[in-house]
Amino acid sequence: MWLGSALVLAVLALGCLGLRTGLDDEHLVIGGPGSIAGQELLAAHYPAGQSRPAEVISRAEAAPAVAEALKHVDGIAEVTPATLSTDGELAETKVVLAADADSVAAARTLDRIRVAVHGILEADARVGGPTALAQEKAQAQAHDRRVVIPLVLVVVFVVLIALLRAVVAPVLLMLTVVLSYFAALGISWQLFQHVLGFPAVDVQVMLIGFLFLVTLGVDYNIFLVHRIREDVRHHGHRAGVLSALTATGGVITGAGAVLAATFAALTSAPQVAFIEIGVVVAIGVLIDTFLVRSVLVPALALDVGPAFWWPGRPMGRDTAVRAAADGPPGGAAPGANR
Repeated sequence: MWLGSALVLAVLALGCLGLRTGLDDEHLVIGGPGSIAGQELLAAHYPAGQSRPAEVISRAEAAPAVAEALKHVDGIAEVTPATLSTDGELAETKVVLAADADSVAAARTLDRIRVAVHGILEADARVGGPTALAQEKAQAQAHDRRVVIPLVLVVVFVVLIALLRAVVAPVLLMLTVVLSYFAALGISWQLFQHVLGFPAVDVQVMLIGFLFLVTLGVDYNIFLVHRIREDVRHHGHRAGVLSALTATGGVITGAGAVLAATFAALTSAPQVAFIEIGVVVAIGVLIDTFLVRSVLVPALALDVGPAFWWPGRPMGRDTAVRAAADGPPGGAAPGANR
């Protein structure tokens, strides 16, 4: 059962292949708002970057050198005359890109702009604008994923070790949570592409979805496995796992259904980022509720046996002997399940 469940989750996780992040302005909201129609009209008659030019801020005395350097950069349609700040210390030069501000070509042009203006030492130039903002936002999100995700996993792992007084169980539980997250992300990405027509996921969806699903999934893990540990002390390992699953199954299922419906309500918002977060979290909660917590984790606990609690020993020797003599909960004879 646990091999089959893990295989299903792994196959679903393959849906993440080819996942693209970063929504352009045209796909930030659903429908056809007037602002998007206006941008499309401008792009049809002017250079693609006309409505959202890049901006170069430099010292006022270096503005002519900056403008001259920009004229030799490929991918620039127009360089406007510099505008001085009110105190005359700084100058702003607007740069119209030949490509759309959200395109890969615009990002490459912006990299060439940075190289050109940063070579003018006395200019102390800074490059801004919509393209630069999108680039730096994506870089910040990538940094957060590299730092926050491992940190969350470590903290949750330490909490599980302290609560369960075991090592094997927390490792297995963390693996199920991560696998469940990628399965939810895989299903969601396929829905975004082929059903909802979204070209990418917003840069913040992966991190926020991970934070929600890991914390919620670990909550269910704690609720189930801590009850298993208590029941194992009184009934033995196998009987304790089954007893705890019976006792907590209804509560976990009900809580998961309510929580999934709550996050699914985000899909009624016009913002694509909210819709994507709602879909990812709702699907992840349903996977956690009906597959991971109901099948995968109990099956793992049963198959691993008492080693699930290594190096702890929630079931003492006397308790194990008494549980074996009394049989499984409910009064059945010790060999009735054979």
